[in-house]
Amino acid sequence: MKNAFQTRILAIGLALATLAVCLLAGFNIAQENTIDTPTDGIWWVEAQGGLRAERVPADTPGSRAGIRAGDILESVNDHPTLRLDPLVRAIFRTGSWGRASYSIVRPIVTPQGTLFTPKLDFNVILEPADRSNHQVTRLIALVYLLIGLYVLFRRWTAPKSTHFFVFCLVSFVLYAFRYTGVFDTFDWCIYWSNIVATAIQPALFLHFAVSFSDNFANRRRNLTRRRALVVFLYAPGLILIAVQATAIKLWSATEILKHRLDQTAYAYLALYYVLAAIVFLFRYRSAESPLERQQLKWLTRGTLLAVVPFTVFYVLPFVFDMAVPALVTKFAGLSLVFLPLTFSWAIVRYRLMDVDLIFKRGVTYTLATAAVVGLYFAIVAFSAELVHTRLKDLGVWGLLGAIVIACLIFDPVKRAIQGRLDRIFDQKRFDYRETLVEFGRGINSQTDLRALLDSIVERLPQTLLVTRVAVFLAEEADGQRRSRSFHLAASHGLTNLPAAELQALDVRFLDFDAPDANNHIFLENPQQVLRLPEDQRKTAGKLDLNYYLPCRVANREGSGTRTVAVIGLGRTDDGDFLSSEDMELLESLAGYIGIAIQNAQLYQRLESKISEFERLKEFHENIVESINIGVFAVDLEDRIESWNAPMEEMYAKPRREALHHPLSEVFPPEFIEQFNNVRHEDGTHTLYKFRLALPSGDFRIANIAIAPLVTRDLIAVGRIVLVDDITDRIQLEVQLTQAEKLSSIGLLAAGVAHEVNTPLAVISSYTQMLSKHMRDDQRLAPILEKITQQTFRASEIVNGLLNFSRTSGSEFTSIDLNQLLHDTETLLEHQFKTAQIHVETHFDPALAFIKGNQGKLQQVILNLMLNAKDAMHGKPNATLKIATESGPGFVFVIIQDSGNGIEKEHLNRIYDPFFTTKATPQEGQRKGTGLGLAVTYGIMQEHAGKIQVESEVGAGTTFRLEFPSATTLTTREETARPDAASASSVENTRSTIHA
Repeated sequence: MKNAFQTRILAIGLALATLAVCLLAGFNIAQENTIDTPTDGIWWVEAQGGLRAERVPADTPGSRAGIRAGDILESVNDHPTLRLDPLVRAIFRTGSWGRASYSIVRPIVTPQGTLFTPKLDFNVILEPADRSNHQVTRLIALVYLLIGLYVLFRRWTAPKSTHFFVFCLVSFVLYAFRYTGVFDTFDWCIYWSNIVATAIQPALFLHFAVSFSDNFANRRRNLTRRRALVVFLYAPGLILIAVQATAIKLWSATEILKHRLDQTAYAYLALYYVLAAIVFLFRYRSAESPLERQQLKWLTRGTLLAVVPFTVFYVLPFVFDMAVPALVTKFAGLSLVFLPLTFSWAIVRYRLMDVDLIFKRGVTYTLATAAVVGLYFAIVAFSAELVHTRLKDLGVWGLLGAIVIACLIFDPVKRAIQGRLDRIFDQKRFDYRETLVEFGRGINSQTDLRALLDSIVERLPQTLLVTRVAVFLAEEADGQRRSRSFHLAASHGLTNLPAAELQALDVRFLDFDAPDANNHIFLENPQQVLRLPEDQRKTAGKLDLNYYLPCRVANREGSGTRTVAVIGLGRTDDGDFLSSEDMELLESLAGYIGIAIQNAQLYQRLESKISEFERLKEFHENIVESINIGVFAVDLEDRIESWNAPMEEMYAKPRREALHHPLSEVFPPEFIEQFNNVRHEDGTHTLYKFRLALPSGDFRIANIAIAPLVTRDLIAVGRIVLVDDITDRIQLEVQLTQAEKLSSIGLLAAGVAHEVNTPLAVISSYTQMLSKHMRDDQRLAPILEKITQQTFRASEIVNGLLNFSRTSGSEFTSIDLNQLLHDTETLLEHQFKTAQIHVETHFDPALAFIKGNQGKLQQVILNLMLNAKDAMHGKPNATLKIATESGPGFVFVIIQDSGNGIEKEHLNRIYDPFFTTKATPQEGQRKGTGLGLAVTYGIMQEHAGKIQVESEVGAGTTFRLEFPSATTLTTREETARPDAASASSVENTRSTIHA
């Protein structure tokens, strides 16, 4: 309550004081404008016999009248001038542009001494005093007051803001109050206010310097010492006020005394300013807090920029009575405006980074103003000369045109100076910023997200000279905007954080999509962000980043923006904060970065989709390529668009020769006709066991399915054709059917053989018995012998049927097929010679052995050779080729003749029992029983082999026998064969017929 009351009283007091000084300044200006102060431009001081001309500046009324430095003024208008007051009164009585008569004695220095000339009379035309310097200082005063008010209202509670406002208010009094010389009550009030301000303002400034930061008070533990220091700081000013009062009340008011007091006041002012600059510089070098260091940096620079020109070009020449051009002193006084500019922003701490920007822009506008003023006067002078000499008709309009031209060139001049200052003050950073702008313009060309993030965290530290940079990428959960979170994607300088902590960062405070979110977050001290929850405060402290800028892009749907990434930045290498110019550049660059990140993410998603699409495409193609049926697709114009590997193999046409070709150029007319019949019908159509002609001239049997090829929207884009080659399956089915036929016939033959054997045994027995009783009967004995022979023949036929129906149990041994073929060919050698058949053999010397029964295999070979001999009966140049070949795990026997061949309609029946084409044999041929190939087929099945036949009518027939080698024969196949003992029990001899 007490603090609030004191604050209220202080605010009222400051408001009243500000209002009072503003009113006094206004009245002072009004009074000054009503009083015309004439002057001769000469600095007169008291001397023996009158007033001595101490300095006579050129181009002043006194100089133009002929008065020289050192002349002694005795009277003005016949009024003696032993002191300065009579001269002032005489000048005021004469008035501006009036003629005053000066009586002067001019001393002449000779070797004998100083001689004085007789009285010289000079007529001096008095001119109004130049008060332009007053307007310059009042401009500085107005800047002080406005900045002080801004600081006070902007940050009332900021440290030293009240002290700073008092300093600005006293500075306003110092530079705005100017007494007129009338010295009435108001003029005396203005005079003493100016005296007090001159004494207090430097002390306030130095006091502000030594107590600027909060840490100073903490280090000054002794309150008495602090108060003693304050008294020591203000004591010289109080002494100066006392001396001024004493001089007016007690001492003789001479011009020399007044000048010495003014010199003392300006020396005191400059000394305190220089001491303040030294204090700021010392404090800046020893400051530890980044904020304090940033403030003190610009306080030091601003103080030096204001104090050095003011001290060198204004105070020192005045103290040591050196002549300096008036324009130089005006610009030196104008430099004091930099004090309030830099101090205000350092105290406010609001956008503290603007201090350097204001500093540079202040210099820019000052130099630009000076350049434009010079150009203005040059243009005005040139225009006046041009108007007066050549363009007399323009008159005032010519001067107005010159003013307009000067106004137009102000902005380009200012920009040129600003660019030059940027180069002078921070050449390296300026170059980096230009590089960063170029980087921002070209950043969208980067499509690799990882490379883009690495480029960002690499270029920003180089450009802005910051030590820590981090990029956080946004994540979306279920597409909900409010559930967005961020994760650290790239960083520079965060080496103090292990990987585990980087993964556990809680950065939920980076909520830039909230309605009231700012364009960036500034954390003055990341270790002490009290407004954040505990976990987020710890994260901010670990990251140690001072700035967070959102990278926003437009929403995919609707209006507004969304944050795709956040850029975090720390302080510079020197521990300073960034400037507002940096922040504006970063905010602009963040938009480019956001778009670039969005593009990179979209490109990454597109690449992912493309990879997934390619993977699915490859997967689907692998499926199509891996299935064991031919698949091809045609478009709506019947052009082939796909052709899988099984189709290449089956149809014997490479993919490159089929793709993009019309269907009619690839397939035969029979298929095209069937395809056209179903192309306009819905659903899937199947061509069962279609005989497909191949380009090579061969034929394949296939089931062909023709189905529409449609999109997800059920729009037909072509047709897909599936070609299932069933040629081998049909052959297997034929073989299976043949095996089933043989099995059925075998069962029938077994039954018939057993039924026939019984009566044959009875007939044979009785016939043999009768033959024994009637062997002497010449008539009946031959008849009974013929009956016996026929019964034996019938028994052989029946035993043949039994052998066909039974699985032989003969013993299996290792057999050399080469030797077996040679022995069989030797056995039939005489028959082949008789039939004029040439035999060619090609045996593989490395042929593997097989497991089998030699007798049965010899029966197979014998049957095939005899069939070949019968097929070549009567053919000229008959040739029988016998060969063996080796394969992986198999051996092959090829028996090829050049006979008449087998007709195609008979190929499917050659293994049927009792089917024969030799029912009516020619002379020299055997009459066939139809059991030879049937028995051969059974023996091959018993040996786990395969028999294949290829025949062309008129060209010959080739039988190909396939046997598994002895090393690949499975145990199951071995155990499936009956043993030798069971096989021997079924052997029959011609001498006995068993019932």
